[in-house]
Amino acid sequence: MSKKGLADAIGVTPNTVLRYEAGEIEPSEENLEKIANCLQFPKSFFTGSEFDEPRRDNASFRGMASKSARIMDAALASGAIAFILDDWIVQSYNRPQPDIPDYQHVDPHTAALLLRQHWSLGDKPIANVVHLLEFKGIRVFSLAENTKEVDAFSLWRDDIPYAFLNRFKSAERSRFDAVHELAHLCLHKHGGANTERVDDNLEKEANAFAGAFLMPETDVRSIITRPLYSVDDIAEYKKRWRVSVAALNYRLRELKMISENKSVSNYVEMSRRGWLKREPHAIAREQSSVLQDIINDLLSLGITKTRIAAELKVPPSEIEALLFGLANMTTIDGHGSVTPRRDVKLRIIK
Repeated sequence: MSKKGLADAIGVTPNTVLRYEAGEIEPSEENLEKIANCLQFPKSFFTGSEFDEPRRDNASFRGMASKSARIMDAALASGAIAFILDDWIVQSYNRPQPDIPDYQHVDPHTAALLLRQHWSLGDKPIANVVHLLEFKGIRVFSLAENTKEVDAFSLWRDDIPYAFLNRFKSAERSRFDAVHELAHLCLHKHGGANTERVDDNLEKEANAFAGAFLMPETDVRSIITRPLYSVDDIAEYKKRWRVSVAALNYRLRELKMISENKSVSNYVEMSRRGWLKREPHAIAREQSSVLQDIINDLLSLGITKTRIAAELKVPPSEIEALLFGLANMTTIDGHGSVTPRRDVKLRIIK
């Protein structure tokens, strides 16, 4: 929502909203009530203490060049709520420490190989990318519906890496997006929208890293040993690496296992069959393991999303949107207190 949009909704001038945001004046009780009703946030949110907000110059957006400032700012606002939630979680739960090497001066294909070696993954497919990223200390959250135009974004907050994933795309594309953001965290640390390097180059590097990380050359060549005659062959093989047919098609061209002309004709045929929107042999969507364990523990203490939202002074829908929908729990009044620091059990599948 623009300043003018909010101003029109609550019956003030855009300059008044600007002065509210700058802290030059405070809204009357009546206008604060209008703001809260319009934005569907509790009044206490607007009178609470200051909190961290992600900055556009520190965030790497998937396909940033095609995103408007308004769309990016909406996604960053969602990230600000995630920071508030994450700080609340940190008070009570221990999670894995970040283990993200800095490969800023390494080419993306080599970086993908080095990271697999660093994490002792070998060359085999990765069963669950979200679980792996969480196990390596990345705080993974989902994007809310009102930011579904954003594929994904990532950033470093001090020494903690964050990744935000769109949950309205296919599960295969979401996996690729997750590793794409991992690439930004490794290759372009603290390099956001104001970087000297052209966004298109950053995106190409992140895509190259993601392709090499999800589909290692040695494994692809050892598995695909016969000619690929049709897109049906690609659709069958994609099940091994749990990627989209388009991603595997591109990787095969990159490895020169098919010609550029063949890759283009494959893409056209995939589009004709509707596979670019609906994946053949679709996989189940990956969800957070760490957040699910935390939610389960909170529920055992009688603490629901409504209770969490009240403590954080945000709507319950904001909490649920960030937690991959895993916080769709019964909204009973909980009176438990989260006092012990607990080690979250991790269900990591390599």
